[in-house]
Amino acid sequence: MANPNPSELVILKYLWNSGAKTARQLHEAVGPSQDWQLSTTRTVLGRMEAKGWVQRNGDVDPVTFEPLLDRVETLGSLVRHLARKVLDMDGPIPATMFAESPHLSDSELDELDTIINAAEAKENGE
Repeated sequence: MANPNPSELVILKYLWNSGAKTARQLHEAVGPSQDWQLSTTRTVLGRMEAKGWVQRNGDVDPVTFEPLLDRVETLGSLVRHLARKVLDMDGPIPATMFAESPHLSDSELDELDTIINAAEAKENGE
């Protein structure tokens, strides 16, 4: 799976924290900080729906969107990408460095640690 781009990640983070929302609700929550028009929010949602990352609920208004990507798995993939491809780090990645994140509970941090390092072990044939 490809990682979400910054625009997609903004929407995912909001949906993970708030649950299903309409495009207008999403836009009102994240659009101004991104300098987006409502059409931009709808375009990003459409791309995410095509990728299977969000699900549209309903065919008539109010249509809501909910995230289909797992928060911890997605963040784990982003952390691995940053550590390995950007920072060229080797060895285990300590999930505790994200302990202050408002996006992860203690149990999710434990799960993140497992996901990050299990994926590394699998990639290395361990």
